[in-house]
Amino acid sequence: MDQPLLGVSQRLPPSNVVAEQALLGALLANNKAYERVSEFLVPEHFADPIHGRIFQAISRRIEAGQLADAVTLKAEFEHGGVLDEVGGVAYLGQLLGAMVGIINAGEYGRAVYDAWLRRQLIDVGETVVNNAFGAEPELDGTKQIEAAEQALFDLASADGATGGFVSFERALTEAIEGAERAFHRSGHVSGLTTGLRDLDSRTGGLHPSDLLVLAGRPGMGKTALATKIAFGAARAILEEARAKGADVAPRAQVAVFSLEMSAEQLATRLLSEEARISGDRIRRGDIGQKEFDNFVRVSREIAALPIQIDDTPAVTLSAMRTRCRRLKRTKGLALVVVDYLQLMRPSAGTRPENRVLEISQITQGLKAIAKELGVPVLALSQLSRAVESREDKRPQLSDLRESGTIEQDADAVMFIYRDEYYLAQKMPKEMAFDNGDKFQAAIDKWQQDMERAHNKAELILAKQRHGPTGRIDLFFEAEFTRFADLDQVHSDYDG
Repeated sequence: MDQPLLGVSQRLPPSNVVAEQALLGALLANNKAYERVSEFLVPEHFADPIHGRIFQAISRRIEAGQLADAVTLKAEFEHGGVLDEVGGVAYLGQLLGAMVGIINAGEYGRAVYDAWLRRQLIDVGETVVNNAFGAEPELDGTKQIEAAEQALFDLASADGATGGFVSFERALTEAIEGAERAFHRSGHVSGLTTGLRDLDSRTGGLHPSDLLVLAGRPGMGKTALATKIAFGAARAILEEARAKGADVAPRAQVAVFSLEMSAEQLATRLLSEEARISGDRIRRGDIGQKEFDNFVRVSREIAALPIQIDDTPAVTLSAMRTRCRRLKRTKGLALVVVDYLQLMRPSAGTRPENRVLEISQITQGLKAIAKELGVPVLALSQLSRAVESREDKRPQLSDLRESGTIEQDADAVMFIYRDEYYLAQKMPKEMAFDNGDKFQAAIDKWQQDMERAHNKAELILAKQRHGPTGRIDLFFEAEFTRFADLDQVHSDYDG
């Protein structure tokens, strides 16, 4: 008769005691081996608590600039009255004997860490099973999935690192490294490039953990500009991978949450911009063979761009967070674009008292996603109609106040403004003038203003927590909804 399978409850948790002993022996024999494991290994990763205690003592002495060997540890444990608890002098000697070679210390450390990781996975799995059986009755199925994904994300992103304070020395080192990257990179951009030279110059690119808000009235081109930035960032990531080899996969993805447009519409807009064919003509099929061939060529070129589009309407904050965590865990994440935040809903189960509070919860949640995942989040926002009642329709920070804490939560607030859009609505009407000369003079002035504003847009950097504010002039082609750098040398722009 066949033996029954070993039940789950009878299985022993994964551990690698031999690797733990070999690692500790290597560390005691040569303290330099500690450098191979110090970045990811902590005492809690050891299955044997005694080994964790010995590793902690070794770490403490080495990081204090002191020698950590069998003799010094014996003295330390004796002084603390715990020598017997860690196995005594005989066990410290046994650990030295277990050493295979310090050159393998890194591999031993990874083996110890991997066993710990598997133990944590078992804990997560048991929690998922218990919750599904009703251990937490207040959690419905959807919330249980979110909790499980949160636990898996935390585990995947831990890699031996724990939260808490960061020393000024470490923060300073990271700041110097960022400055060095900017110094050596073309255009002196330390963050993720936007694909727009003048914007990168003003901001240094898009920086991890930053929430950037791009706001404007309808018709200004918010989506087109956000698409341009997402495209520019994705292209830079792809080029970085291609420089390392044709088969090297991009290190991360650009996530676009398009709540207003479908994924197909967004892709059509990208194609229109790159192929320089009107999106309306693409949809109607009103293109010639030569244009169609160019259309196909461009589509092949941009197909490899690391862009992921989620066009779920009215997506919740919790769902967005979960999907971003999953993407970061599986393919990497470099940038999140949200078009646009007023179409989002707060996390399921929350019931804000009013719309202002609801938007506040969403912006706070987006900032939390940026910090948790360590990526920039670019969120588009509508503006209040107060803009339309002013003679000068350039947006101001006060136009955001109806939307709760957007201004406070955002690290940068940008407004897109096109004078041409408003001038087109102000074409003089002959009936408004008492004679033809006045009408003609008004028409001439209007045409001059239209020519001056033609194909030009202003990106108003109204707030930047880490840099200067001001105006950035951009080129805009309405036919292709395309933004680009404004060439000040070859344009007729005078301001």
